[in-house]
Order: sequence, then C-alpha cells, then structure tokens
Amino acid sequence: MSILRRIFPTLSRTRFCDRTIIKRSASSESKPAPWPRKVFSGVQPTGALHIGNYLGAVKRWVELQEAGEDVTYCIVDLHSMTIPPEPETLRYNTLQMTATLLACGIDPEKATLFLQSAVPQHAELSWILGCLTTMARLTHLPQYKEKSANMKEIPLGLYLYPVLQAADIMLYKATHIPVGEDQIQQLQLAQSLARAFNNKYGRTFPFCEALVNDGSRLKSLRDPSKKMSKSDPDPKSCIMLIDPPELVLEKVKKSVTDFRSEVTFEPEQRPGVSNLVTIHSLVSGKTVEEICQEVTGKNTGQYKLIVADALIEHLRPIRERIAQYTGDVAYLTGVIEDGSERARAIAEDTIAEVKEKIGVDCFTATRRTGVRHQNK
Repeated sequence: MSILRRIFPTLSRTRFCDRTIIKRSASSESKPAPWPRKVFSGVQPTGALHIGNYLGAVKRWVELQEAGEDVTYCIVDLHSMTIPPEPETLRYNTLQMTATLLACGIDPEKATLFLQSAVPQHAELSWILGCLTTMARLTHLPQYKEKSANMKEIPLGLYLYPVLQAADIMLYKATHIPVGEDQIQQLQLAQSLARAFNNKYGRTFPFCEALVNDGSRLKSLRDPSKKMSKSDPDPKSCIMLIDPPELVLEKVKKSVTDFRSEVTFEPEQRPGVSNLVTIHSLVSGKTVEEICQEVTGKNTGQYKLIVADALIEHLRPIRERIAQYTGDVAYLTGVIEDGSERARAIAEDTIAEVKEKIGVDCFTATRRTGVRHQNK
C-alpha cells in the first residue's frame, strides 16, 4: 500500500487518511499566502534593437533590476523559429542580443539572463498548456492575425507561439510582466491558462499582471501612423542602437512632421512631432510639458536637431559597450551559461510540481521516500 500512496498521492489522502480530513477545522482553511513578486520578460534574438525596443522595454527592465526586483530576462530563440532563420544568423543574433542587453545595463549579477532553448522545460510546459486551450482562442489573438494575413500556408508554430509565451511566464511563476500595449491580449492568455490549470489541478501558478511600458508605442519616423519596426521597408523609419551619430542625425532630420512650425504635444492631431517629443522625453527624463516649454519659439526643423543631439548622447555609451561586448564571445557565452543554469534550477522544480499534479510522474514517484506526500 505504501507504493500506492507514493504513486497516487490524492488517492492516499482521500481513501487512507480519512481521520486527517475529518479533523480539519475551519480555522485551518486559511487564505493562501501571497505569491512572491517576480518579474519576467523576454526578447527575440532578431539582431540589433531599435530605440522603440530599448525605450519601450529594455530601459524599463534595467529600472526594475536597479529597484531591487526579482527579475528574470530571457532571450527567446525558440520564438524566432516561427519563420525558421538560417542557423548562423540565429547564432550571431543571439550573441548580438546578449551583448546589447548587457550594454543597455542588464547586470547578470542582479538579474537572471538566459537562453530559452537552454531550458527544455519551456517546450515541455508549452505542450501541457496547449492541451488546455483551443485553436479558436489562438486564432483570435492579434499577433496571429497580423502575421498570418499574407501567408498561404500558416506554420503550426504561429498558432502555438502565444502558448509558449505563456509557458515562459508560468515556468518561473512570474507575477509581473513588462509589456507593450499591443501585447496585453497575449498576456491575457497566460492569465487564462494559469486560471484553468489551477482550477483543474490546484493552486500552482500566480495570476500575472501587466506592467505597461510607457515607450512601447513609438511611431515610425517616416509614417507616424504606424508603430516603429525594423521590418519596415524604409530604413529611415527607425533608429537602431548601433547607428552612428551621423546616421541618427540624418534619420531624425528626415522624420515626417507636418506644416505647422511650433512644437506641441498633440498625439492625435500631430503624431509626427508628438513622436519626437516622446522620444526626447524618454532619453532626457524630462516631461513632455517641460520640453514644449523649453523649445517655445523654435520651429520643428530646429527642434529636430535638439532631439538628434539628445539621442546621440544617450546612445553613444550603449553603442560603444555593444562593440566591446560583441568582441568578447567567451564572456557572452559564460553569462548565458550561468544564467541558463540558474533558470533551469527553477524550471525543474516547477515542471516536477506540474507533472505530479497532472499525474505523469508515476515512475519517479515510486523512487521517492513518500514523506512528501504523507505530509500533505
């Protein structure tokens, strides 16, 4: 009977431990302890970052890290395979992204920085969670609609992308997720899956909350009706962190504004100039009101030069550090290996708990002492 207790802990508690159940008093039904606050976020290794990625996400990551938060940041290389890249390109981009994150201020002594594919439990939990959702739900998510719009044949990975994203979050029992406004619906899937799993198998995952990034909706410099994106066919539409000063100046000078000369912040009526004010605010730390007051009397042409100067000075040390880190592959490899080892330790505990609760741990359960189950 001891083997049965170890293999089927739930059966053991209900059938063989009736006296424990009978003696349970109302006072013992206390409210569960709150989940410890943990921050998680990820970024695809798509090469160099542009200022929208940096100001909208990575800069916020550094602020959370420096505030003493428990932070885990992941380079999500498996996510980048919905459209399979060339192997050498993926390897280079992964190293480049590692260098960029370090250059932006991510400190491997304060944050866990790791590679998604180095922790196999991401894929394992993704499969388990995929069995708790439906194709109909996945096809309504915005990223699927956007990326599949021009595809004749849609890869399965595009459907499953948000499920893997949920697994990324839930594997570390994250409670707070820095996201852009356009990612909130996908975060809602993680919330839904955590709720579904908890309802079926018991309290396992926290309800994750969004930390919406202020700069997550920077607009294209060439078409301010669109979000800034490196996939834009116009290379002048976004500024990359590795752009040299002369290229930053050229792109800002060529940015689309309007026919009014004064500088104001009116996102709906004047999206182009308002986008420049937002960028200026994010790199300078000044409010949009302070900026508009300071540049009273200057026209948009003169203001573009001010924005370019502020950007160049803000990005200069980052660009220099990227070059320095990129030249030290051994150091980058060591950072990722150390971070991935720490991440695996957490992931292994979570997946072991999940397997026990869903009942796929029969043979490992027979090798345990049984104390863990008997004490529950």
